[in-house]
Amino acid sequence: MTLEALTDLVNAVADSDAGARAGADVRELLNDHGFTRAAQASQASMDRVEGRIRDLIPRLVSLPDSDVATAAKWVNHELSQIRIEPLLIEHDSSPLHVHWTHTDSTFDDQVLADVLMAVAQTLVDHGTSRFGRCRAQDCDHLFYDTTRNRSRRFCNDARCASRTHTASHRARQRRAQRA
Repeated sequence: MTLEALTDLVNAVADSDAGARAGADVRELLNDHGFTRAAQASQASMDRVEGRIRDLIPRLVSLPDSDVATAAKWVNHELSQIRIEPLLIEHDSSPLHVHWTHTDSTFDDQVLADVLMAVAQTLVDHGTSRFGRCRAQDCDHLFYDTTRNRSRRFCNDARCASRTHTASHRARQRRAQRA
């Protein structure tokens, strides 16, 4: 899913900027999320994707707290910076799907158009309510909530949920021992 690719990219780039990881492997992340051109894209293309995602991070991480009108205005502005030409395409054994940019567009334009169109569709369907920030202590990763009842609380890092649940369990045990 494109929104999961976006949140993974945002979190990886933000982590690498904060020194939390050695560096984001943008190519691997994109490839894992079905961006088939990532494998053959030049390093310059990967650097442009990473730089453009980095530029969007402040707005993207603010989505959980944004109203729809503000978020829509921002997405419209970003989309106006990219040449959008929707095409239905089958390639690399993938089923028919929409490419938002022409086949000769730069890879970074393709990635940005894909993720921004996914954000746009989410704003239309759900507003900003599906975007959230991890509730684990010391984590502020962005996530996209696909649960039916919008109950997701943690990012994709399993350690966040585990750490939080373990701390809650231990706190309950301490309270029970005191009682």
